[in-house]
Amino acid sequence: MSEPWLSADDIAEHLGVTKDTIYAWISDKGMPAHKVGRLWKFQASEVDDWVRRGDAGSPD
Repeated sequence: MSEPWLSADDIAEHLGVTKDTIYAWISDKGMPAHKVGRLWKFQASEVDDWVRRGDAGSPD
């Protein structure tokens, strides 16, 4: 079974941050996200790998 796609609200809750932080990370830090129409969608495994690499905490 494939991994479900998560919304910005879902991934924000998963990481314990606000949705505004998610959008800032997409723009400023290259957070892995996929644009579907006008919505951003996320795979938890991609985001978790990105966090583990330390990219979420890297300087701007």
